[in-house]
Amino acid sequence: MNSFEINKILGALLGTCLVLVAMHIASGAIFTAEPPAKPGYEIAVKEEQPAGGATAAAPAEVPIENLLASASSDHGAQIAKECAVCHNFQEGQGPKVGPDLYGVVGRPIASVSGFNYSAALKGKAGGKWDFDTLNTWLTKPSAFAPGTAMTFAGLSSEKQRADVIAYLDTLSDHPVPLPQPTAQGAAAPAANPPAGAAAPANPPAAPAPAQSGGATAPQH
Repeated sequence: MNSFEINKILGALLGTCLVLVAMHIASGAIFTAEPPAKPGYEIAVKEEQPAGGATAAAPAEVPIENLLASASSDHGAQIAKECAVCHNFQEGQGPKVGPDLYGVVGRPIASVSGFNYSAALKGKAGGKWDFDTLNTWLTKPSAFAPGTAMTFAGLSSEKQRADVIAYLDTLSDHPVPLPQPTAQGAAAPAANPPAGAAAPANPPAAPAPAQSGGATAPQH
């Protein structure tokens, strides 16, 4: 086989390769799908609507003043027993893991002498443990003072919080007077009377009928 025939064979192979490459490029341009604008899969989730088709409103929290009016200090003492692990309740017993709670109601925050408060509570210094502040603290200490060393999770029941606060108020030679309950909503103004309502009393008197003889009754 001379060189001319070899060149023809090599040329045929090269031409075939070029045709195959061209077909591959063309098919890729025609059949390649465009990438999505946003990667990933979109999953449609049907939002559940509450019964009645309206969003249920969270119940309004009762003011602590109103809860204290019916609070039970005896029940609060039972709930506060779990706090005795870290706190003393009697006068002069001093702190444990936490400061003593005798006289805590009305006491300035982070003010017990000799107790090493966390930086979170030291940052609240200047405030006072009044009824509202104690209610907020007992709801969730970590929310009131983020970073506090107190591990107590809090009391979700507003009734229990009121009972505990009422008990803490008894731990004093001079308990702080409980606040007066507040009105939770003023009465709405009277609306316009609906159609068909009773007519107002004592309507204006109709003119008296004319008497015989052409004279009319005198008007008063």
